[in-house]
Amino acid sequence: MKLFTRICFLLLGLAAFAAQASAASRIKDIADFEGIRENQLIGYGLVVGLNGTGDTLRDAPFTRQSLQAMLERLGVNTRDVDLKTNTVAAVMVTANLPPFATQGTRIDVSVSALGNSDSLQGGTLLVTPLVGADGEVYAIAQGSVAIGGFSAQADAASVVRGVPTSGRIANGGLVERELEFKLASLTTLRLALRNPDLTTARRVALSINELIGLPTAEPLDPGTVRIDLPKDYDGNIVDLLTDIEQLLVEPDLAARVVIDENSGIIVMGQDVKVSTVAVAQGNLTVTISETPQVSQPQPFSGGQTVVVPRSQVSVNSDNNAKLAIVAETVTLKQLVDGLNALGIGPRDMISILQAIKASGALQAEIEVL
Repeated sequence: MKLFTRICFLLLGLAAFAAQASAASRIKDIADFEGIRENQLIGYGLVVGLNGTGDTLRDAPFTRQSLQAMLERLGVNTRDVDLKTNTVAAVMVTANLPPFATQGTRIDVSVSALGNSDSLQGGTLLVTPLVGADGEVYAIAQGSVAIGGFSAQADAASVVRGVPTSGRIANGGLVERELEFKLASLTTLRLALRNPDLTTARRVALSINELIGLPTAEPLDPGTVRIDLPKDYDGNIVDLLTDIEQLLVEPDLAARVVIDENSGIIVMGQDVKVSTVAVAQGNLTVTISETPQVSQPQPFSGGQTVVVPRSQVSVNSDNNAKLAIVAETVTLKQLVDGLNALGIGPRDMISILQAIKASGALQAEIEVL
């Protein structure tokens, strides 16, 4: 019997631990480490080899100027030549420089048409420098463009699937410059919470202090936690960050209701509660139908044939509307079940939630997209 009792207590403990762990998240999933981030790159280039779907040089002067400048750099003088080609398109090239990317690292690049090109299918991007926010060149892009759509046109019909004027080049970028950021030399590190919250920031700091054994982590604000590395630390900051990002913390978020009126989507957080309130929902439908009739005069009467309007107006009031009492401190599930019991759809539920919030009974923040 004692063994059975111990097994029961063990199973209950494991169940409680599993329930707690399921609600918790790793620090690496809710926060970002200072300096470990991507950087956006952008460039302007030319895609050549298009099958008659390129820019019209007459309507895209920047494409003509870029083509002439490129040919001049290659030793071809085209200043006095009237270029007429539709196999070239001006494009914008974008990419994300990964953190700590070294010289020679390959990255993916995105290519988007800038002029009036119809499609980039079959095109090849020429050497394009990619610059960062500081104006320095960090990568070079070149390669064949792969698009996710297509377009076809005949004399009397055309079809377009996807977006044929944008595409990607897998491993089309080559990193040429490294970012100067020495992670190992840092003595203070900051964590940026993706969803700022005072309670979550404090829980993160307490979890880190428990791991290190010293009060080294301190929440500075709802979105930032500062970590002062111990002086006697061996300097292997990568090991420390690896241990920190694996810590489990239960995030705490404010009660919020997010509404998208265009699509009728409603998202409510777990802690949304309401005070005692009565909710009624009814529909009033007004229908107007037009059945015009033709008035034909008698023969030889001298009258004219006219169209006489005939209108019918009907009002339909929903007599099955119900008044429901929503008790105080109901949970999210009870609130949704109660509104659904009234036969309320998403559109009407949006209006009801806004009315409950206006009455002061909804203990949550409403955010309309």
